Amino acid sequence: MLQIRPTCENCNKKLPHNSDEAMICTFECTFCKDCVELLHHICPNCGGGFEKRPIRPSNLLKKYPVSTKIIYKPVDLEEHLTKFNINQ
Repeated sequence: MLQIRPTCENCNKKLPHNSDEAMICTFECTFCKDCVELLHHICPNCGGGFEKRPIRPSNLLKKYPVSTKIIYKPVDLEEHLTKFNINQ
């Protein structure tokens, strides 16, 4: 089951369970759409791509609560672009 993390790892923007802005990679690293664009759709942690995070239905939140753990690790964009050989 997905953790549904509460914020963007890069900018710390709130991403509630029903956010249309939340994007995840295969390891559930969670970023907002704006940061995914800055990262050229490449996860800085694993190098994978991003997909829209599914929305957990409100009626299931009590039985399957979302994560409250905030992972905030701002990305060094210049290092990210170099690491993944991205030309701007």
